[in-house]
Parts: sequence; C-alpha cells; structure tokens
Amino acid sequence: MGDRLKDKIAVISGGTSGIGEATVELFINEGAQVVFSGRTEGKGNALAERTGATYVKADIMSEDDIKATIDTAVEKFGGLDILFNNAGGNTYGPVDSVTEEAVSYAWKLLFNSAVLSTKHAIPHMEKRGGGCIINNSSIAGIRDSQGDLMYSAIKAGLTHYSKLAGTRLGPKGIRVNVISPGAIATPIFWGSNQVELAEGEYEEKMQKLQRNLSRVTPLGIPGVALDIAYGALYLASEEGRFINSHDLIIDGGRTSMFLDKPREK
Repeated sequence: MGDRLKDKIAVISGGTSGIGEATVELFINEGAQVVFSGRTEGKGNALAERTGATYVKADIMSEDDIKATIDTAVEKFGGLDILFNNAGGNTYGPVDSVTEEAVSYAWKLLFNSAVLSTKHAIPHMEKRGGGCIINNSSIAGIRDSQGDLMYSAIKAGLTHYSKLAGTRLGPKGIRVNVISPGAIATPIFWGSNQVELAEGEYEEKMQKLQRNLSRVTPLGIPGVALDIAYGALYLASEEGRFINSHDLIIDGGRTSMFLDKPREK
C-alpha cells in the first residue's frame, strides 16, 4: 500500500478489464477513492468487492451514463481530482468501403466519450482548485500499421485534442495529458471482456499473445496493463504536477522500429 494518491478522488472508465482494471487496483493501493465504469456488470461487481472501489454500470457512448458516473464520485466522496478516460475498443473503417455508421460509432466510442467526460469533470475539478485528466490514446495515432484506419485517425485527433485542452484548462489548475500505449497484452485483442471464454482459455490466449508481442518490441518483452497503469499513476500524482499537454508514449520502443519487422531472436 502506498500514498501517492492519498485523499484523491478518481473516476476511471472502462475499468472492468485490461488497462482499466489494473489502474483501478493500482489507484486504490495508492490511497485514492475510485469510481469506475464499464458495461460488464459481473466483472465490475467482482472488482469492486475485491478492491473496495465503487462500480457504476455505464456505456461510455452515452452522455447520461458519463455524467452519472462522475456524479457518483462527487456525491459519494465530495469531489473529483482525477479522470482517466480509458474506455475504448476496436473499430473498422477501410478507406474504400467505410460506412457512415462505422464512422459515427468510432467517433462516439473513441473521441466523443473523452470530450464529454472532460466537459462534465471540469466544474468539479475547478471547485477543488484543479485536477488531472488523462486520455488513453495509442501509438496508432502516431504511425502507420498499428491499427485500423479509423481507429488510428481518431486516436491522433484525441491526442491533439488533449494537448490543446491542457493549454485551455491549465490556467484553471487542470492538467490534461494523454498516454499512447503500444501493443499491450489485454483482452482487447480478442474482443475485450464482452467475449465469453471457456475455463482456462483466458490464460492460454494471454500467454500466446504475450509471446507474440514480445517479438515486436526492441526490449523483447510484452507490454502489460500494469505498465500503462503506472504511467497514469505518475501523471495523476504530485510527481506529475508540472506535466501538461503531454503525450506519454509507453511502447517499449515500438514506434522506433521499422514498421512491423519482428525483433531478432
């Protein structure tokens, strides 16, 4: 147990698996009061029972659900200091056959959700003299061959939005930063926790995924959810007090590799 977030109140979206789940656990262990959201009620309730965090069933594509999650933190704990817009998912939008529905879905999931969460967080953070907003982006927004076209383009937009939001909100004491993970071994690679797996199948899939990802970083090891959670902790803690409008890339050096050439064994 630590105290890097002692007396801080945090909201984390997409907290029922992967990066979000790891961040909920880490923030709780560092002394924060945490409210997290997600669509998978069973896993949300189990994580809440295990950690003492507060779970809110929510769809990040619904502004009403976004506001309700933030309001829960304010009503239960008295304010809001940290917002981690982590929720996301896969998109599909080939340049020659993308549909209007696919474009709308991708923007609502990956961009609108963070923008609207930021809007609802601002007045509560102002009342506490400032705060920290972290948006989970991707190295797909930096270079080619890291994700679907729509996903990559929108993540680039989210990164730029975050930097500009930091310049606008900095005078209010609100820092806005973005984390750009590389390929991190989480359930998003097989459809997140919305996909039901047989007993033992999760471990099998994760081991295979980690072996594959270890070959596409210069370090020769896979990135895991806790790597990103520690990045969020740094940005949210007092140690990150002078970090604003910044893109923290956590990718094991992947963006400096030549396209997707596997690491030499």
